[in-house]
Amino acid sequence: MSERPSMIEYYSSAEIEAMRPAGRFVAGVLAELARTAEVGMNLLELDDLAARRIKEAGAVSCYVDYHPSFGGSPFGKVLCTSVNDAVLHGLPFDYKIKDGDLVSFDFAAEVDGWVADSALSVVVGDASEHDLHLIDTTTRALEAGIAAATVGNKLGDIGHAIATVARGDGLKVNTQFGGHGVGRTMHGDPHVPNDGRPGRGMKLKPGLVIAIEPWFLQTTDEIVYDPDGWTLRSADGSRGAHMEHTVAITEDGPIILTARD
Repeated sequence: MSERPSMIEYYSSAEIEAMRPAGRFVAGVLAELARTAEVGMNLLELDDLAARRIKEAGAVSCYVDYHPSFGGSPFGKVLCTSVNDAVLHGLPFDYKIKDGDLVSFDFAAEVDGWVADSALSVVVGDASEHDLHLIDTTTRALEAGIAAATVGNKLGDIGHAIATVARGDGLKVNTQFGGHGVGRTMHGDPHVPNDGRPGRGMKLKPGLVIAIEPWFLQTTDEIVYDPDGWTLRSADGSRGAHMEHTVAITEDGPIILTARD
């Protein structure tokens, strides 16, 4: 998900430290979801699991009441589950996971007033080489984007690093949805597109906290909405993968606040 409010915020070292519990919580829930998802499990069960973890932690869902301009209605769930040709904003519904399904989880929560946002893709059951390669490419693109998130670089360097990995594997890049600022709210400025020109755009400064989130489709860069007003699918039915971390830019290099063990 991404929406663009109008102000870029920078955070102190102490504030970035205060964000760590939110990052650890989001990372832990995603890791549990990836371990738990199995053939025959319903997407609604996984959403219920994430909701229980939020309640147990005294956290706050960033999704339940979320209704940006691109959403058809308030989201109403705590987790995005996008399956196969769905790649973003998947609204959980009564669907049992099948063998070989490619499932993307996107999860954001607030802990003690701070937000973290992260996503990952997994194949449940027997995985095809095509799906594993797509996930690997998306993972390497995320790593490249994070490596470019250093003080003195430009915003375009992050997008260029992501797109270079994608195009190197023959994938097209959609820039309609991408990363975004994170902090006290889930979606803030700047928008962090998954493509860019090196050395161009906003200069990266210490204290900027952003979600970097490459997502790719196997054979297209065009997306269409489901009737639910949320779920975004490939226009040609090809599968998609989505990876995301919340990253703080510091003088000592990028800190991945949602790093998973």
